[in-house]
Amino acid sequence: MKYLFAAALVATTVAGFGATANAAQGCGPGFHRGPYGGCIANRGVVVVRRPPVVVVAPRARVCPYGMRWYAGRCRY
Repeated sequence: MKYLFAAALVATTVAGFGATANAAQGCGPGFHRGPYGGCIANRGVVVVRRPPVVVVAPRARVCPYGMRWYAGRCRY
């Protein structure tokens, strides 16, 4: 009898936790609690996209033949 009582207690405890997990904060499936405690319907699926990666490379300095880039300008 002791084991039967323990098994019944475990079964009702597990069933109780399963029911509260599906309650969705007490509003039911498809709803959630709002900032003021009222039930609000869930919106559709939210998809977050990453922005494209843009690489900005500085323009290459090209000096005439025989000159080099030094101190911000082409010099001999």
